[in-house]
Amino acid sequence: MNKTEYVLTVTEAFGITKIQPITVIEFLLKLLQKPKKSESVRITGFGTYEVAKRATRTGRNPATGKEIKIAASKAPRFKAGKALKEAVR
Repeated sequence: MNKTEYVLTVTEAFGITKIQPITVIEFLLKLLQKPKKSESVRITGFGTYEVAKRATRTGRNPATGKEIKIAASKAPRFKAGKALKEAVR
């Protein structure tokens, strides 16, 4: 299901115009993308979004076999909640 399908589902369920769910969904997505520093976003029953920090490490170039340094980085991480896990099963 994509964003447009979510908007249509909400529109039909509540009998409202399309602009209202679009505004709410876009606002929620912005909130999920910009949590405060070192803060995770928890949605009870669904899951937790957080920023994972990866330390600098040594790797290998698969083409040449030479060792290379991989810079520290940040990546998004999602951990599914109990209700979501049970719904998938």
